[in-house]
Amino acid sequence: MPVFPEEPEIHESLPGPGVPFPRESDAQALHAPATGGAPTAPTTTAAAPLPVPGPRSAPRPAPPRADRSGPPRLIPKPGPAPRRPAPAVPQVEVRRIAAVPAEALERADGTVDQLLDSGRNPGEILVLTVGEAHPWQQHELSFGEQRYWAQLTEGGDVFYADAALTRPARREVVVLVVNGGSPARAAEAYTEALGRATALLVVCGEAGPAAASSAGAAPGRPVKA
Repeated sequence: MPVFPEEPEIHESLPGPGVPFPRESDAQALHAPATGGAPTAPTTTAAAPLPVPGPRSAPRPAPPRADRSGPPRLIPKPGPAPRRPAPAVPQVEVRRIAAVPAEALERADGTVDQLLDSGRNPGEILVLTVGEAHPWQQHELSFGEQRYWAQLTEGGDVFYADAALTRPARREVVVLVVNGGSPARAAEAYTEALGRATALLVVCGEAGPAAASSAGAAPGRPVKA
């Protein structure tokens, strides 16, 4: 019986140079048994999930702006402040009662009575004499100067004083009694009395710039508050 030589065994070898290395899926397909079913799709491995980014960091601070070149901007100087209107000076009404120096005190007492009867408060009236002190002033001074000046501070009654009063005293109504003294002294007393009155000045006698016109006034002319 003839002896046939054995066929050499074919071993799988690596592909030669220039031949692409077969993929793992192709190798599985070669070794898979042939069946009558449909060819199976090559399996793929799932990609690894991407790392989740952490919280967003704070925004970077903006770079400092470069200084603008050029001359500095000139700021206009403010103009003069507008002048405020001066406060209105209250007008003091001046009333005159013609009287000779011997009758000035009597006319002044009658004027004070009329002012009180019209509703004036006694503390609103100041009586100033140019000549001899009023009898009521002399009476109050008999109790001492401290008590006398306290009445001016308290302001509860009619206050009688000399026209050359140096202490600050202002009242709504001032009655100036020209019962003596020189015309120059009477004119000075008129200016001082006008500065102490806030509403009304009553001049009993001749004093002030309009003293000449008061000569025609009726003696004891009624004075209304």
